[in-house]
Amino acid sequence: MRQIKHPSLDQVELTDIMYALSDPTRLEIVGRLAQAGRKMTCGELDLNRPKSSMSHHFKILRAAGLVETLIEGTEHMNALRVGEIEQKFPGVLQSVLRALNPS
Repeated sequence: MRQIKHPSLDQVELTDIMYALSDPTRLEIVGRLAQAGRKMTCGELDLNRPKSSMSHHFKILRAAGLVETLIEGTEHMNALRVGEIEQKFPGVLQSVLRALNPS
Protein backbone atom coordinates (compact mmCIF):
# COMPACT_ATOMS: atom_id res chain seq x y z
CA MET A 1 0.00 0.00 0.00
CA ARG A 2 1.51 3.30 -1.15
CA GLN A 3 0.89 6.50 0.75
CA ILE A 4 0.67 10.08 -0.47
CA LYS A 5 2.67 12.67 1.49
CA HIS A 6 0.72 14.36 4.30
CA PRO A 7 1.74 17.04 6.79
CA SER A 8 2.70 15.87 10.25
CA LEU A 9 0.56 17.01 13.15
CA ASP A 10 3.07 19.70 14.16
CA GLN A 11 2.87 21.17 10.61
CA VAL A 12 -0.93 21.48 10.71
CA GLU A 13 -2.11 25.06 11.24
CA LEU A 14 -5.59 26.16 12.26
CA THR A 15 -5.67 28.78 9.49
CA ASP A 16 -5.08 26.05 6.87
CA ILE A 17 -7.90 23.95 8.33
CA MET A 18 -10.30 26.89 8.33
CA TYR A 19 -9.34 27.81 4.76
CA ALA A 20 -9.91 24.22 3.61
CA LEU A 21 -13.32 24.17 5.30
CA SER A 22 -14.35 27.50 3.78
CA ASP A 23 -15.24 25.90 0.45
CA PRO A 24 -18.67 24.20 0.20
CA THR A 25 -17.33 21.27 -1.83
CA ARG A 26 -14.55 20.52 0.63
CA LEU A 27 -16.96 20.93 3.52
CA GLU A 28 -19.26 18.39 1.88
CA ILE A 29 -16.38 15.94 1.42
CA VAL A 30 -15.44 16.26 5.09
CA GLY A 31 -19.08 15.84 6.14
CA ARG A 32 -19.52 12.71 4.03
CA LEU A 33 -16.33 11.16 5.35
CA ALA A 34 -17.38 11.90 8.92
CA GLN A 35 -20.86 10.53 8.39
CA ALA A 36 -19.54 7.35 6.78
CA GLY A 37 -17.01 6.80 9.56
CA ARG A 38 -14.77 4.82 7.22
CA LYS A 39 -12.31 5.28 4.40
CA MET A 40 -13.98 6.16 1.11
CA THR A 41 -12.77 6.09 -2.48
CA CYS A 42 -12.56 9.25 -4.55
CA GLY A 43 -15.32 7.77 -6.73
CA GLU A 44 -17.65 7.57 -3.74
CA LEU A 45 -16.99 11.25 -3.08
CA ASP A 46 -17.11 12.66 -6.63
CA LEU A 47 -20.14 14.92 -5.93
CA ASN A 48 -20.87 15.08 -9.68
CA ARG A 49 -17.91 17.40 -10.26
CA PRO A 50 -15.05 17.01 -12.75
CA LYS A 51 -12.21 14.74 -11.64
CA SER A 52 -9.70 17.61 -11.93
CA SER A 53 -11.83 19.75 -9.62
CA MET A 54 -12.11 16.96 -7.07
CA SER A 55 -8.34 16.32 -7.22
CA HIS A 56 -7.79 19.99 -6.39
CA HIS A 57 -10.15 19.81 -3.40
CA PHE A 58 -8.51 16.63 -2.06
CA LYS A 59 -5.08 18.23 -2.42
CA ILE A 60 -6.18 21.20 -0.29
CA LEU A 61 -7.78 18.93 2.32
CA ARG A 62 -4.58 16.84 2.52
CA ALA A 63 -2.35 19.92 2.73
CA ALA A 64 -4.48 21.26 5.59
CA GLY A 65 -4.07 17.97 7.44
CA LEU A 66 -7.77 17.11 7.40
CA VAL A 67 -7.70 14.11 5.07
CA GLU A 68 -5.32 11.20 4.69
CA THR A 69 -5.25 9.47 1.31
CA LEU A 70 -3.87 5.94 0.97
CA ILE A 71 -3.38 4.19 -2.33
CA GLU A 72 -4.66 0.61 -2.20
CA GLY A 73 -4.14 -1.05 -5.56
CA THR A 74 -5.84 1.24 -8.05
CA GLU A 75 -8.04 2.98 -5.48
CA HIS A 76 -7.34 6.15 -3.53
CA MET A 77 -8.85 5.68 -0.08
CA ASN A 78 -9.61 8.84 1.90
CA ALA A 79 -10.13 9.15 5.65
CA LEU A 80 -10.56 12.06 8.03
CA ARG A 81 -7.74 12.62 10.50
CA VAL A 82 -10.28 13.31 13.25
CA GLY A 83 -8.24 12.00 16.17
CA GLU A 84 -5.11 13.90 15.21
CA ILE A 85 -6.96 17.15 14.54
CA GLU A 86 -8.89 16.85 17.80
CA GLN A 87 -5.62 16.25 19.64
CA LYS A 88 -4.09 19.49 18.36
CA PHE A 89 -7.24 21.64 18.13
CA PRO A 90 -9.76 20.19 20.62
CA GLY A 91 -13.36 20.69 19.58
CA VAL A 92 -12.71 22.48 16.27
CA LEU A 93 -13.53 19.68 13.85
CA GLN A 94 -16.31 18.31 16.05
CA SER A 95 -17.93 21.77 16.14
CA VAL A 96 -17.81 22.01 12.36
CA LEU A 97 -19.29 18.52 11.98
CA ARG A 98 -22.09 19.31 14.47
CA ALA A 99 -22.92 22.45 12.51
CA LEU A 100 -23.20 20.36 9.34
CA ASN A 101 -25.55 17.83 10.94
CA PRO A 102 -27.50 19.49 13.76
CA SER A 103 -29.50 16.91 15.70
